[in-house]
Amino acid sequence: MIITPKVRGFICTTAHPEGCKANVLAQICQIKSHSPLVTGPKKALIIGASTGYGLATRIAAAFGAKTATIGVFFERPAAGKRTATAGWYNSVAFEEAAHADGLYAKSINGDAFSHEIKQATVDLIKKDWGGEVDLVIYSLASPRRVHPTTGDIYQSTLKPIGDCVTAKTVDVLSGEVSEVSIEPANEDDINNTIAVMGGEDWQMWIDTLQKNDLLAEGVNTIAYSYIGPQLTHAIYLNGTIGAAKKDLQNTAKKLDEQLNPIGGHAYIAVNKAIVTQASAAIPIVPLYASILYKVMKTHGKHEGAIEQMWRLFSKKMEGDTVVTEEGCLIRLDDLEMLPEVQAEVRAIWDEINTDNVYKLSDLNGYRHEFFKLFGFEVEGVEYEKEVEADLGMPSA
Repeated sequence: MIITPKVRGFICTTAHPEGCKANVLAQICQIKSHSPLVTGPKKALIIGASTGYGLATRIAAAFGAKTATIGVFFERPAAGKRTATAGWYNSVAFEEAAHADGLYAKSINGDAFSHEIKQATVDLIKKDWGGEVDLVIYSLASPRRVHPTTGDIYQSTLKPIGDCVTAKTVDVLSGEVSEVSIEPANEDDINNTIAVMGGEDWQMWIDTLQKNDLLAEGVNTIAYSYIGPQLTHAIYLNGTIGAAKKDLQNTAKKLDEQLNPIGGHAYIAVNKAIVTQASAAIPIVPLYASILYKVMKTHGKHEGAIEQMWRLFSKKMEGDTVVTEEGCLIRLDDLEMLPEVQAEVRAIWDEINTDNVYKLSDLNGYRHEFFKLFGFEVEGVEYEKEVEADLGMPSA
């Protein structure tokens, strides 16, 4: 079939297998351009491994340190005239490349919040690895969670806490800059968002692995988060998402104590703002990211997910030393948060409007990265040609 992008709201409902493959191979090539890591994880479980930072982590670990990886995700294969999701195509491409290099790579597709998927992961680790996972990455970005024990359904929200917030936003496709007003969250909104995006499920994963004696001596577990500048705090850090991230950070401290007897640690990696399916849905963030991209590219400091994850393994977690702030935060957003970068972003933010948005920001670059998430606008891919959309997962 010939596949074209079909955008609805902040998501593309189609994905291109060849474009997704090209994206994955480009990231692999980038990691291979570096000297191999002397130290690195041997066996990594990546929960949320199919897109964004989770995928980049899997690539950086596998092709930078020869790490055996198991990836857990919830993606949709192709069916009839409907393409698979981008995460499915990404994972197929990753597995094919890993197997070609003689690397262990298997994937589990299903609801990572469920007891069933946790048990399936335990069974696979016991069967193939005999235990001893030394890195557990928690990188889920889901808007909805069914509690595995109670069956309660929780839906996260993107709302401020306390007061209504009015701020600039941009329509990524049209380039129109406007103001958006967001009503404050109620108590249910806050609690539901914490239930979906907080630390309870991360805790459940570590408890399950530890109960089954599957954590190696000195194991590290890392969850991903974002803090951002004052400019985004009203909708992010001080909003419902921020409440969930605070819960995640509290969980990291509890897990660090829990893992201490086996020499293990739990961290939060605070990552840079990039274009992801999740971030595209947050009001204010696409406009902020478009300005940030412009500024950081001008200063030669721009990074995507793969550069961030390479820096995580090669700089922030080198040898037995982990560079942290407040004991548990690994700051990968340090370049984004440089005072000179943020001062320039703020000055542009105050001035930007529909007439000057393309001059003052990198909205074209943001839009390009958005389409690349789904395998479109990738250099070298012939989109006018028919492609096979129904691809099976190699490890299946």
